[in-house]
Parts: sequence; C-alpha cells; structure tokens
Amino acid sequence: MQIQDLPYPDPGVPDARSGPRFLWWLFRNQLGGQLKSLAWGLLHFASVSALPFCVGLAIQAVVDRSGTGLAVAGGLMVLCCAGNAIGDTFLHRAAVTNWITAAARVQQLLARKTALLGSALTRRVAAGEVVAVSTGDVEKIGWFVEAVSRFTAAALTVVLVCVALVVYQPALGVVVIVGLPVLALAVLPLLPRATRRADVQRDKAGRATELASDTVAGLRVLRGIGGEELFLDRYRGASQEVRHAAVRSARMWALISAIQVLLPGLLLIAVVWRGVHLAREGRIEVGELVAVYSSVMILTYPLRHFEEIAMAYSFSRPSAKRAARVLALERATDTTGSRAAEIPTGDLYDPATGLLAPAGRFTAVVCGDPDAAGRLAERLGGHPPEQGTSALLGGVPLDELPLKSARTAVLVQDKDPVLLSGTLRELLDVPASGAVGAQDALAAAQCGDVLTALAQGSLGADDPMDARITERGRSLSGGQRQRLALARSLITDPEVLVLDEPTSAVDSHTEARIAQGVRTLRAGRTTVVFTSSPLLLDRADRIVFLHDGEVAAVGAHRELLHTEPGYRAVVTRETDEETAPHRDGGPAAGEPAKYPADDDRGISRGEGRGEGRADALSDDALSDDALSDDDVLHRLEEIEETA
Repeated sequence: MQIQDLPYPDPGVPDARSGPRFLWWLFRNQLGGQLKSLAWGLLHFASVSALPFCVGLAIQAVVDRSGTGLAVAGGLMVLCCAGNAIGDTFLHRAAVTNWITAAARVQQLLARKTALLGSALTRRVAAGEVVAVSTGDVEKIGWFVEAVSRFTAAALTVVLVCVALVVYQPALGVVVIVGLPVLALAVLPLLPRATRRADVQRDKAGRATELASDTVAGLRVLRGIGGEELFLDRYRGASQEVRHAAVRSARMWALISAIQVLLPGLLLIAVVWRGVHLAREGRIEVGELVAVYSSVMILTYPLRHFEEIAMAYSFSRPSAKRAARVLALERATDTTGSRAAEIPTGDLYDPATGLLAPAGRFTAVVCGDPDAAGRLAERLGGHPPEQGTSALLGGVPLDELPLKSARTAVLVQDKDPVLLSGTLRELLDVPASGAVGAQDALAAAQCGDVLTALAQGSLGADDPMDARITERGRSLSGGQRQRLALARSLITDPEVLVLDEPTSAVDSHTEARIAQGVRTLRAGRTTVVFTSSPLLLDRADRIVFLHDGEVAAVGAHRELLHTEPGYRAVVTRETDEETAPHRDGGPAAGEPAKYPADDDRGISRGEGRGEGRADALSDDALSDDALSDDDVLHRLEEIEETA
C-alpha cells in the first residue's frame, strides 16, 4: 500500500480486545511495508557500521605502507557511503509510508465505527475522546507501527557488529559483547515509571480536549449565561495539569536519555583502556584498535533506536487502548443484517411501546420524557442505543436489515442535528429519491430568511446556494440551523421520516408555516414527529401519547386535550396545582379547559418563542377544520398583543 493508494478499499476488522493486540494487528496488516522498511534499514545500518572497519583497514594500510590495501579500503568506504545514502533515503520513505498508512487505517476504522453507531456513539464515549483518538492518538499509533521495523533493523545490526568484532578482534570483542547488553537493558527498570507518567499525561490531555470540545460546542449558551470566564478558568486549570504531567514525563525520559549517553561513554572508555594495554603488549595492531573503537562509537546510533521504540510504545499504548475501546463498541442489535437488502414499506410499529404509525400518515408522538423520546426515535430508525425488541416496518424487523437498507427506509433527524461546513448546495447534496427539489424543501422548512442571511454573509455568492456555511453552522441562530437541517431531511424523501422536536428553536409564526409545509410536502409518505407543540399536533393525522414507556392514548389533538389529563399536562405545560382539578374530575361537560395562556404565562421556548402564546392555540383556537394559515397568524398576533 502506497500513500497515493489511500484510502483503503477495506480497512479490515481490527483486533480491539486490547491496545497491544490492536497494535500487533496493525503491524501484521502492513507486513509488506514493514519488510521493505526492514530491508532498507539493514542496508543503512550495516553500511554505517561497516565504515569503522574500512577506516581501520585504511589506517593499517598506511602503517604497513600498502598501496593496494589503501585502495581496497577506499573502495569499501565508497560502497559503504553509497549503501548508507541509498538505505537512509529509502528507509525514510518506507518509514513515513508505514506511519501515514497506519494512521489512515485507524482513521478509516474510526470513521466507519462512527457511521455504524450514529448518535449512540457519544452516549457511550465522550465526543472529546473520539476527537483525541482521531487526531493526536493516530499519530502516536502510526509512530510505533513504523518504528518497529527500524528497531528490528537496528537490533540485527548490533548483533551482526558484535559477532564481527569477536571474529575481527576477540580480545576487545568480548568486552563489547559483555557491555552492549548492559547498555541496552539498563533503562528497562525506568520504563514502567516512564510509561505510567506518559499514561497520566495522555489521560489529562484527553480530559482537557474533551473540556475544550464541549466548551466550544456550547459557546453560544455560555455567552448567554455569562459563563465564559468560568469555563475558561476550568480549561486553564486542565491545561496546567497537562503541562505539569508533561514536565514530569519529560524528566523521566531525559533521565533515560542521559543514561543512554553515559553508558556508551563508559563502554568506550573501557574499550580504549583495554585496547591501549593490548597495543602496548603488541597483541593488536593500531588499525584494529581504531576499528574497534570506531565501531563501538558508531553503535551508539542504532542503540538510540532502543530508546525510541521504548518511548514510542509508552506513548502509543494508551493511545491504542483508547482507539481499541472505541473500535470495540458494537451496535446493540444486528450490524450486518440477516435479511437481504430491501426497502420495506408499510406501517411502522414498535412492539416495546405499542406505537403504530400508519403508512402514508402524519403521526405525532407526545412523550413527557425527552430522553425516552430520543431513544424511541432511534429505535424506530433501526439503530437503537441498547438491546431491545426491534421496530417493524411493514412487518419486517429493521434490526434484521443491513444497516444501509434500514437507514434508507427510515431517516431519523435528531433534536440537535449537525451542519457540516461548506456551501448550502453541498449541504443539500445528500442521497435522495429525487422527488423533492431543494427549493421545495427549503420552502417547506421556511428557510427564506436563512438564504438571505447566508447570501449577505458570503461575499461573491450571487446564488444563495453557493453561500458558505461555517463549521456546525455557528454563524446561524439555533432556529436557522434547525430549519436547514429539516430541509436536508425533507429533500431525501425517505419512505419514513422521523423528526425529534424539529421546531423547538423556532418562533410560533414560523412554526405554523413549517407545520403546514411539512404536512403538504410529505403527503402520502409516513412521517413521525416527536413534539409537544400544539401547532404541529393540530396538523397531525394521528397523535399517540406515551406514558411510562407505553401508549396511553391515541386520537386527535382536540379530542385528547379534553379526554386525557396527562396529555393535556404535557402539551399545555400545566403545573401539579393546575392538573389537580382534572385529576379530581376535570371540567364539566362543555366547560372550556384552562390553559397556561389564561394565566398570562410567557415562558420562552427556543428563540423568542413564548410557550404561553403557543399553548394558547388550543382546540378552541383551532377547532375549525377549515382554519387557514392567515387565521392562525392573526390569532397569534392577538395573543402576542395581550401577552
């Protein structure tokens, strides 16, 4: 695999049982690149290590006044220099390729896992940790994977040089053979402590990244409540903890480096001392002494890779552990699908709650627990966050379908959808049936003012579709982001569309138009909306009220307001005191129910939206089936004036 061939057609199935197993799996899947790096590494290190022998031969030739010997030594030196240059060049190329391809494989695996788990991922792993794994951790993992082959080449070279020294000059070779293992193993007792300190540093850095990610994501809210300085101080504290941990880790690695410098120096002193005595006794030649001394000095170069591999493993092990933890996550249900790839049609049914959404109808679901509503929405989409009974579409369990088929059949829009950076045209360029155009979807989602805002904020964009959207749509308000996300969902035109609070950040005027637009555009398609907004509920063909995880009532909005106290309490946001008369018997027949608007309450919901104003659109205000949009807006204006 070359860099130009990335991404991988298939990154494979990782061994995510532990960090070391994951690293070994990566190494095995790059065996060809590792062998190539090993071969070039051996050429490089062997050429470097052979230079001292050439120098020794040259000096001895000068001492012996041998022109032939000097020429041979010169020729060998040229070959060694050429091997050194060629080996070093291609070793670097192969090592960088191994590093980048390993990092790319991990990133592809993480991207595939993220797509597989969907929103369930951030419920099980912090978003900041996923960011840390996909950015800094992949580099450290790639570093260790590529360093293994270089370390192997260096270790083999050291063994070959030791054998050559024993053959070349046994008296000094024995000293080197005894000293080198001590040199290589002297730092082993320090490695566990260095590894622990590196783990602490990485953990603190991961927490700091999580804090920074969460702070940036909630910056708009923090500014609204004046909490910027509070979270900035928290991040400063976390950053200082990372700095202190990094300093402690660096001290330990500095000590290891110092030992790696000190011990080779002591070995050189021992070799020189022993060699001088042997030379005085006439047992070795001057050239041999120079060759052995130079060889020991050159060996410090491959020996440095012993320190590097220890450092690379210490830093990559916690990174690989975090990556393995994310990659080991599985969907709560079947991930491959035991059925053939098909797009079923028909009624959408959830056996766990008894929820039934008839095909081709607009069904609204009212649930007092937003978290339970979110979990149910995911289950209806065929990718639940936990084990349970599968939802059925046309009698077919969605969990038994391949994930792609399930997501094609049922599209779930979260209550907090994400807008990716790019142009509006790119945002709406999603897999779709082609039956709904971009303009129709934008109109149904009431995005006219959004287009104007984007065009004004993008210089040189004559067409609003070419206007740029910043990262996560931060330049837009919450309601504008929500409407763009709704338009993106509508343009896909799925068989079943599940919307979780699609208008929670939209004002009442706009919400009334969105309710009618969605109903019109989705005519003949199955639409399920989780909401407690009277404006959306009044437009629904069928309303299902959930209580304690089960269907408690089914009917129309006006009917349930009068007959179901629990439904009325959720929709009108009644307090316990207000619901008490209903529990005692409710209003008399024909007596209008009391709504929050009668108490002149103006609790805001979303952007400038008053619950009191929205809730006042009860069945009394919308009892006429022929009520037009203008009548609704006129009624809203009257409510705003009185409020």
